[in-house]
Amino acid sequence: MDRDGDLLNLRTLFQSFGEIPDSDWELLLPHLQEKVLKKHDFFAEEGKTAMTVAYVIEGNLRQFYTKDGEERTTYFYFSGNLMCSYISCLTKQPSLLTIEALSDIHMLCFPYKVLEDLYERSHAWNTCGRRLAEYLATGLEERMVSLLLQSPEERYRSLLSSSKKRILEQIPQQYIASYLGITPVSLSRIRGRITKL
Repeated sequence: MDRDGDLLNLRTLFQSFGEIPDSDWELLLPHLQEKVLKKHDFFAEEGKTAMTVAYVIEGNLRQFYTKDGEERTTYFYFSGNLMCSYISCLTKQPSLLTIEALSDIHMLCFPYKVLEDLYERSHAWNTCGRRLAEYLATGLEERMVSLLLQSPEERYRSLLSSSKKRILEQIPQQYIASYLGITPVSLSRIRGRITKL
């Protein structure tokens, strides 16, 4: 592991939401822990209270809800992403979602409580946290609009032309189908139609 490089990448990610001076950044460093998940391990689990934030150094994960025994994939995490069961961390209530490793995962973790404390102690971290929450809210609304207003084929075409294209490149087809709200057979038909155009 290139710890210095990984820390720099994590800092760069946080600073995309607001400048963090060295003295403020150093407040987080003692709380960071390197952790590994094996493929199919859970980072967060339905019914268990989530307390941890992670920065994904390497690997892919999926987020899903379970309804009547059926898993419904809603999000994917890749290297360079922050992840947590956000609502569970905020409310201290059991998570409604599960985050599963789709490959072996290498990550840096820290307690969500540390982030809350940083928001109280540091104006820079407080600004970063507000903008991060705004970013998450924007992403949730975009996802909701996609599911409510677009057909499955339109959602697939959006993936092809967006920054989320790596979902198509790195994620197994059955999970992409679940993410789009369709069966793998329907996904194959959509791909076939688009390929012929």
